[in-house]
Amino acid sequence: MSYQGPKGTQDLFGSEILKWEQIEAIARHNCKVNHVSEIRTPVFEHTEVFKRENDSSDVVNKEMYTFKDFGNRSITLRPEGTAGVIRSFVQNKLYANPDLPIKLFYIGPNFRYENPQKGRTRIHHQFGVEFLGMKEPLIDVEVMALGLKTLSDIGLTSFKLHINSLGDESSRLRYRTALKEHFAPVLDELCEDCHRRYERNPLRILDCKIDKDHPAVLSAPSVLDYLSDEAGDYFKGVQQGLDGLGIDYVVDPRIVRGLDYYTHTVFEVISTHPEMGAQSTLFAGGRYDQLVHYFGGPEMSAMGFGMGIERLLVACEAEGVQFNLDSSIDVYGMPLSPRAEILLMNLNQQLRELGFVVDMDYGHRSMKAQFKSADRYEAKLLFIVGDDEIEAGCITVKNTETKVQHKVAISEIVTWCQIELGEH
Repeated sequence: MSYQGPKGTQDLFGSEILKWEQIEAIARHNCKVNHVSEIRTPVFEHTEVFKRENDSSDVVNKEMYTFKDFGNRSITLRPEGTAGVIRSFVQNKLYANPDLPIKLFYIGPNFRYENPQKGRTRIHHQFGVEFLGMKEPLIDVEVMALGLKTLSDIGLTSFKLHINSLGDESSRLRYRTALKEHFAPVLDELCEDCHRRYERNPLRILDCKIDKDHPAVLSAPSVLDYLSDEAGDYFKGVQQGLDGLGIDYVVDPRIVRGLDYYTHTVFEVISTHPEMGAQSTLFAGGRYDQLVHYFGGPEMSAMGFGMGIERLLVACEAEGVQFNLDSSIDVYGMPLSPRAEILLMNLNQQLRELGFVVDMDYGHRSMKAQFKSADRYEAKLLFIVGDDEIEAGCITVKNTETKVQHKVAISEIVTWCQIELGEH
């Protein structure tokens, strides 16, 4: 029987995994210099961590992988990173730290049952950042700047920051009333999901993929016209901070984001490359004021974003970003006898401890076959060892670039490699 991976999943290996490693390394470096610590939460949680009362988002209502465990408890595979981080933040009382905000990042898989597309799989991997415990416009700016720097360091250049404000609770209540009045006359023309959104959270109608071109959606009132004075001042502070860093942006009143917990600042960074099409959002996020309290913590605000690695790779392909796909090795050992195998294994360990990439033949193959392996591995040096070399106390070393062969004493081979290849 031939087995296939489940629909919407992929296997990562070879040169593809090298791209992932480089993106993750850039993300980790930028978090380190921004004093952001890693957090790892479970890939599954109790369902109520994600399915909160009156949540109208498609992620919660249509896309979650939920099942009963052997204790008849409802468990859900993580569809997004923020909720689990907040649950951990509260459970472990990280909010008691006197030095706020608590800056956390995560890299890991999320699970959503949705139609697989290029750059969107049912197991998608996300780099996310959460700054928890403090509400200041400049924190919003720092979070966005961290994500933008990550895109630039990866090598992407074609993108634009779009920002909006959903305001505070009073702003949202006024805006909710205005939207219900606006959509009431045409509700029968909207999709079934929008009927549900109308009752639970009419802002979600603005994010509908089916009715996005309906005249009522296109003519909907702007949330910015309903901001309270406090919310308006906060949004101005965010814009001033972005201006101060020289970050270009567009104020886009139509951004509402795909989850219901956002307040105040929301944003999307959108690829401007023509090949990206509908899958153009590179990363997105915003501020949320109620989630910490919802999970049993104090009244604390937080700000974060999520960046899909699969989507980044699609953008990198579109823009022609070059990755370092060098998988060559420093030394390849070619043993010609059992005694030579033991000797080479000992030398391999010494060289690996110094940071060299080393491999050898384990299959007692012919010299011709071993040379072919060395070529495929793009080995820089070949160690050719048989009983004659052992008796003479030396190793035949071939430089594959210069084609020059040397006889090097076994006692000096490690030092010789350090000189020939450079310190690792």
